[in-house]
Amino acid sequence: MALRSQAWYTGLNRSAFHHRAWMRRGLPDDAFDGRPQIAICTTWSDLSPCNRHLQEVAEYVARGVWEAGGVPLEMPVPSMGENQMRPTAMLYRNLAAMAVEEMIRANPVDGVVLLGGCDKTIPALLMGACSVDLPALVVAGGPMLTGTWRGRPLGCGTDVWRLSEEMRAGTITADEFRAAEQSMIRSRGHCNTMGTASTMACVTEALGMTLPGNAGIPAPDSRLLQLAHHAGRRIVRMVEEDLTPSRVLGPGSFRNALATLAAIGGSTNAVVHLLAIAGRVGVPLSLDDVDAFHDVPLLVNLQPAGAHLMEDFFRAGGLRAVLREIRDRLDPKAITVLGRPLVEGLETAEIVDPTVIRPAADPLKPAAGIAVLRGNLAPDGAIIKPAAASPHLLRHRGRAIVFESPEELHHRLDDPGLDVDETSVMVLRGCGPKGYPGMPEVGNMPLPAKLLERGVRDIVRISDARMSGTAYGTVVLHVAPESAAGGPLALVRTGDEITLDVERRLLRLEVPDDELARRRPVLPERTLRGGYEALYVEHVMQADKGADLDFLVGARGRAVPRESH
Repeated sequence: MALRSQAWYTGLNRSAFHHRAWMRRGLPDDAFDGRPQIAICTTWSDLSPCNRHLQEVAEYVARGVWEAGGVPLEMPVPSMGENQMRPTAMLYRNLAAMAVEEMIRANPVDGVVLLGGCDKTIPALLMGACSVDLPALVVAGGPMLTGTWRGRPLGCGTDVWRLSEEMRAGTITADEFRAAEQSMIRSRGHCNTMGTASTMACVTEALGMTLPGNAGIPAPDSRLLQLAHHAGRRIVRMVEEDLTPSRVLGPGSFRNALATLAAIGGSTNAVVHLLAIAGRVGVPLSLDDVDAFHDVPLLVNLQPAGAHLMEDFFRAGGLRAVLREIRDRLDPKAITVLGRPLVEGLETAEIVDPTVIRPAADPLKPAAGIAVLRGNLAPDGAIIKPAAASPHLLRHRGRAIVFESPEELHHRLDDPGLDVDETSVMVLRGCGPKGYPGMPEVGNMPLPAKLLERGVRDIVRISDARMSGTAYGTVVLHVAPESAAGGPLALVRTGDEITLDVERRLLRLEVPDDELARRRPVLPERTLRGGYEALYVEHVMQADKGADLDFLVGARGRAVPRESH
């Protein structure tokens, strides 16, 4: 099989001279004589602690590539630290995906290993690689070790929300809050709850795009380096087999990912990422497909939907044990980067600790998949995570209190005169893909101080924003169309009644149609800086379409570009 990279390196001409001479860096002549050239797309960065260790992981991938007869080429690509980037890392997911795609296509590479950890990194890597469609596999960087404070395990992210509310309620002091902060992050790696990073590692394995057993290996664990070594070997064989994302990722792969998402109690953010990835490989996927798995039982007892953390999950049997329990919901024909069915070998997986991973016959909750809501407030859909919500609020009618921005929310939140009680419905708008821009994780609005002081810890909240996968509460998210696109959310006024009925999949604004027709949407004045932000706002699609840029949907292929010299 003729390798793509040989278009750069073959021949006795000026162009081939250029390409070979500048790449020698001590390599022998036979490095350019038909060996697969493997890009190791690494997202390590000091500004992304979740990914900081991936530089070492890349070294082990490279060892495997050399052993299998390939040539490893480490290629830095954008890294997105969820906790550091403003206004939101999601604004830059599509930019990173574009960079990954173009850097792969522009260079003499035949296959790609994608190294990621933090929330948006793996989705961006997959989106970019799928649009080139060279052989590719993911090595997920793994969660951090469990931190403790006063003998209590700390869930990275989840306990941030909990502790901040406790301090606002006066149940812990500022000094105690700071002591917990110093105890939480114990090692390299991404959040140790079933937040977005852990969720994306799990659904990526369920998609078939990692080696079996990758999801959940803690970042400092030597077994991650072993897996990286094997990944380096495997990608060379994948090049020989021409096993590309378009061959791995079919409709059954996405059904497997959605079944897994429900069983692990995964992040709502996975929905928008899976929709975007599916768009890159041309697989039809919609919110209706997401809702089709709402009846999958919750088997994983991890924060924020449960009690434990990712170290416990890995020791309890990991994702393979979960997949065995939901095998009857998996597509038996969907394959992995090994070229074999995902379900192959699941009979050897076992639950080691049933307090962490429950058997399907005795689930944590019988039906806990993400629910898709529709109605006059969300014609194109909205989502809620019942596993992380308060059961008594899943059917609710209450009076809306509208906030136009997070800044207004925080300004008014602790006002003693705020007319709010436990039956109220907090509404936050202007936070969708176009509106913010970038669809930040502000949907899990903090509760007003007057409610916290009374012991209230949850009320219904509705937004066109996202929320952190580590967060919890009765929070309706991803309302589409968003308010900035003229969606009905822009018509809501404080005092309007809103009905939420998760069982009926209903989200309704209780205002007559003729009154809604008279109202004009409340749209914020927009001042864009130009540059990428303006490009994003002009071209970003709505949440129900994956919030990708419209001109990036689909695959542009791996054809060799024109000569550069």
